[in-house]
Amino acid sequence: MRTAMTPCKIGTVKLLFIVLFLTTSVPAKDVQLTAQSKTGSIAFGGLTRTYAAYVPPSLTPSSKPALVLILHGGLGTGAGMQKLTLHRFNELADRDGFIALYPDGIGKSWNDGRMIDGDRAHKEQLDDVGFLSALIEQFEKQYGVDQHRVYVTGISNGAMMAFRLACDLSEKIAAAAPVAGSLPKVLAGTCRSKEPVSILAINGDEDPLVPFKGGQVHFFGRKRGEIIPVTEAAAFWGKRDGCGPIPRDETLPDRDPKDHTSVEKFSFPPSPQGHEVVLYVIHGGGHTWPMGWKYAGEWLVGRVSRELDACDLIWDFFKAHPKK
Repeated sequence: MRTAMTPCKIGTVKLLFIVLFLTTSVPAKDVQLTAQSKTGSIAFGGLTRTYAAYVPPSLTPSSKPALVLILHGGLGTGAGMQKLTLHRFNELADRDGFIALYPDGIGKSWNDGRMIDGDRAHKEQLDDVGFLSALIEQFEKQYGVDQHRVYVTGISNGAMMAFRLACDLSEKIAAAAPVAGSLPKVLAGTCRSKEPVSILAINGDEDPLVPFKGGQVHFFGRKRGEIIPVTEAAAFWGKRDGCGPIPRDETLPDRDPKDHTSVEKFSFPPSPQGHEVVLYVIHGGGHTWPMGWKYAGEWLVGRVSRELDACDLIWDFFKAHPKK
């Protein structure tokens, strides 16, 4: 595996660029969800928790759709996450009849298990696991969601929150797909998943914010909690899920030589029950969503890979891994 670039510090100007992208707001209104992406809220933990959701018009009371939670990064929102993914999950929901759910973190952050003080979710130790569990239950009741097909993906802080759900909510989550994130070191020592959760991870090895080789997450020149190396996170889940210990290493064809990235795929042998752990390493990739919106310059967040479509890849993986 190639060597990742040393993470760089983020200066004041760079921070402003990130904030301009990630602070897209979502109105906190309770409205009936229709074929359009709509907003809603639930009361949880003494707070009003908001979300956006896309419910395809093809659903009927007997549909039993899958539910995909799509978690924004730090300083983000559900609406911003739809923009980052170019609304592709909504298109896939139309095609295949699942619900795309975009929750909002309090203070635009998630309590993903890192022990840091820089945002409200961590400072107040908010119960985001409980909130997301309650939200899943609401959609199960309202839309008859198939309890065997509840999935979670996310980027950065949202990716680490996806890992936390795989640890703390494994009885509800069938598979998780973190992008541009790794397992917080604290969580690696306390993870108590009750059931196997299949994992698909996507990481750029030149991510300037979340270091591929582990260590401190950096933001605005500040340390933002320690993570374990991406490859160790994949091996951690492979062992926990009962997969074989030695992954198959495959270099994928170069679909777009002009993007200056390439993809290496590591697949752990499936468990006897069919659980899988797969890691896609985007060589030359940054803190970005493959085939997603290029929300800032390469000097700030690194390259956006055009070698694969993360949304399609993630949904295909989810489809193949319902809860056993």
